[in-house]
Amino acid sequence: MRLAMRADRLLSLLMLLQIKGNVTAQELARRLEVSERTIYRDIEALSAAGIPVYTERGPGGGCRLAEGYQTTLTGLTTDELNTLFMPSHALPLADLGEDRALNTAQHKLLATLPSTQQRGIEHTRQRLYLDSAGWYRGQEAVPFLLTLRDAIWHDLKVQIVYRKNSGEIIERVIEPLGLVAKAGIWYMVALSYGKLRVFRVSRVRRASILSEVCTRPADFDLENFWARWSSEFHAQLTRYPVTLRISPAFIPILPQILGEEAHKYLEEAGPADSEGWVVIRLSFDSFEAARSYILGFETMAEVIEPVELRRSIQEVATEIAEFYRLRDQRANSSL
Repeated sequence: MRLAMRADRLLSLLMLLQIKGNVTAQELARRLEVSERTIYRDIEALSAAGIPVYTERGPGGGCRLAEGYQTTLTGLTTDELNTLFMPSHALPLADLGEDRALNTAQHKLLATLPSTQQRGIEHTRQRLYLDSAGWYRGQEAVPFLLTLRDAIWHDLKVQIVYRKNSGEIIERVIEPLGLVAKAGIWYMVALSYGKLRVFRVSRVRRASILSEVCTRPADFDLENFWARWSSEFHAQLTRYPVTLRISPAFIPILPQILGEEAHKYLEEAGPADSEGWVVIRLSFDSFEAARSYILGFETMAEVIEPVELRRSIQEVATEIAEFYRLRDQRANSSL
């Protein structure tokens, strides 16, 4: 068992070096979930097997294969094959116009496999489906996604017109470095005024590819940057706490709206009052998000705190009622 595990690790190490080129022992250890000492032992094992792999110490150093070396190893485990054929990337690739290429590549690979492995892949496809689209949100329009993709592919600068979160419209020249699809939403990582920025692709109002070549940072890694940026962004989010009193009729519906987290809120709520209503505490990204969300609860939820939110919902509800009263009055007077 241990020999098989090491053989898989050596193959993974070899594939990483072939794909990535020069990689530090620290990065290899992180990806393969072993110690750096183990990585160096594995490098020695590959070298003893006749594979031209080298290590260099100091700044810019790392582990690498000899220039031009290409392995012909193609052995894929059953789990690896099943992962390749899972339909988890279909939606983002469709946005990029690459879904047909993915299907063609999968069919070509499938045709080279023994019939037993083909049946195993079909077995998995019929029992596991990954849907990356979110609930309660339509797919965002991204008319300039392909333009940005082409610029990134060819390392060219782009002039964009962009709507910021505040609504302000700006125009600037950026150096796009990569695209990220998260929960059905596309983001672009780019250099803007010499700093790494993240732009929401649906907010790009116009995009024109320029003839100037981007200066791509030598140490930039899209996956590592996104993981770090996402973590920092989430930590900086300010939360807007709200105390709600919800009706007995709303309690069974709450898990359908808030998901499994609703059970946690109900457990923390304590006993119901004499009318069967329960007080729960929720948090939202902002005052505006809380107001628009809670208005959808209609009369099944009452805002207790904060007072500013309670008053605002009262004002909006009054305005809605007055709007329909006037519309009905106008319609009746025209009869």
